[in-house]
Amino acid sequence: MREAIIERKTNETDIKIGIHLDDNRSNCRIDTGIGFFDHMLTTLSVHSGIYFDVDCSGDLCVDCHHTIEDVGIVLGQVFANALDDKMGIARYGSAYIPMDEALAFAAIDFSGRPYLVFEGEFTADKIGDMDTQMVEEFFRAFSVWAGVTLHVRILYGKNDHHKAEAAFKALAHAIKIAIKPLEDQSSLTTKGVI
Repeated sequence: MREAIIERKTNETDIKIGIHLDDNRSNCRIDTGIGFFDHMLTTLSVHSGIYFDVDCSGDLCVDCHHTIEDVGIVLGQVFANALDDKMGIARYGSAYIPMDEALAFAAIDFSGRPYLVFEGEFTADKIGDMDTQMVEEFFRAFSVWAGVTLHVRILYGKNDHHKAEAAFKALAHAIKIAIKPLEDQSSLTTKGVI
């Protein structure tokens, strides 16, 4: 089974994340202390079919930035570890996801080359207890530490909750496609390594 666990402790956060790429249990366990962010990570787990076990204690007395960015870092690291050399997977995935009036798109390449393109606007400063500017920061941290090229675009919408959730769901479905093992276990690269 493709799985990994990583622990990371700094002066700002104490994080332990485990994932099981081939385990689609719906009972993921997520606790970051930020309600809306927990909801987004649960959405990412459920829609990707990947079991997440996320435990984070962060300096929320400052704000949500360190917690969300550092969870993105560690989640990226566990994906990189669980996929090892990334050989024998579909590698690419993309999805358009609607949520009521909002529509979001995500495309991912497990390329080993970290890059993020994010396009999306929010009208409020916060969704629950999560700063809306942290949506992009999470995607950036994840893409860098997972070593993926990631494009996320919120095409339109009025409700910020719907826009953010559509973006996380689009990422989840893109990941689900990209990590699917190829029947012939071939590698989708002309270089021979990813």
